Amino acid sequence: MPTSPLTSLRPLDSLRIVVIARGVAAAYAARLLGTMGAEVVLVEPPQGSPLRRQPPFLANQVSALFAYLAAGFRSQVAELDTAHGRATLGALLSQADILIDDTPLAERKPLGLDEASVAQSHPDLVHVSVLPFGAHGPKAEWKGEDVQIQHASGEGYLLPNGLAVEMFPDRAPLKVHGHFGAMQGGIAAALGALSALWARPDVGGQFVDIASQDATLAVGAFAIQRLGDGSIEHRVERSFRYGGVIPCADGYVELLTLEQRQWEGLVKLLGEPAWALDPALADSLERSRQGPMINGNIRAWAAVRKVEDIVREGQALSVPLAKYYTPAEVVRDPHEKVRGLFQPVDTGAGVFDMLVSPFQFDGAALELRSGPPALGEYNA
Repeated sequence: MPTSPLTSLRPLDSLRIVVIARGVAAAYAARLLGTMGAEVVLVEPPQGSPLRRQPPFLANQVSALFAYLAAGFRSQVAELDTAHGRATLGALLSQADILIDDTPLAERKPLGLDEASVAQSHPDLVHVSVLPFGAHGPKAEWKGEDVQIQHASGEGYLLPNGLAVEMFPDRAPLKVHGHFGAMQGGIAAALGALSALWARPDVGGQFVDIASQDATLAVGAFAIQRLGDGSIEHRVERSFRYGGVIPCADGYVELLTLEQRQWEGLVKLLGEPAWALDPALADSLERSRQGPMINGNIRAWAAVRKVEDIVREGQALSVPLAKYYTPAEVVRDPHEKVRGLFQPVDTGAGVFDMLVSPFQFDGAALELRSGPPALGEYNA
């Protein structure tokens, strides 16, 4: 992709990252840093990273997950269990600023990837370890897919909730769709890498230990905080007393009224029905107690109205509500088009609009250098 004014604004253009990624967390951390300008070299075995074989698949058996995570990467094939492969990795690390690695702990020392070996050979390297349960502690050698990460963090216990649990009351607690827990680990790894890089002039390279379980636990921090009040959240109770996701005639809105003036605006939006004018509902605690009744009336009112009308009229009355967008609507949203959130990328299975990055710098969108790499293209 030719250089454009956008690519010149990337803040990490001078950095090089080496990533060894069998799973999503490590790859996602590198992806976030790569879109900010860092050169990312993915070290893969001869058969390729396991991510290349993860569904869903596009044409030509191209993994959509790999295409997204590895967009902009370069691929270096190296057999790390051979002397030549370890020498290749050592040469890459000697020119790198950051190593991101999710190799299981038991395999690290024979490959020279344990904390002590990397620190001795490359003292200025920021070494980021990304594992389901971290590199230290009694669970450090445990394996874990995203369903285990989410439940080990306590988040799975609270799923589904809100409207979902009302619609499917008998559904077992499962997980957030996709790789939610691993991506939380990837975000934490990217932030940890940047923090260590910022301190490197003063302290040299550091070992950054990331556990996706810890990162996902941070998402559910409110449930942990409520333990201090003696309250244990449950998925059936984890919802707004009234409001939340509201079905409409042609979609959904989310509604949340925390302040008195917002409640008063909602009453006006509803047409000031008699039930909403009950003086008892002027008290926020009483509204919470009568939440099911209030929601029943709100849903009956919304069920015959269009999302666009509710949002327009509600926001004019300072009622905090907004439309729930489908993925297709997000891609087509003119706001996101202006912000450059999506970029057409050649995945090897066709050109698709791909999410680039949640970051902007100096008011400009970032760009991906390319689509996912061919296996071993960097070896030459």
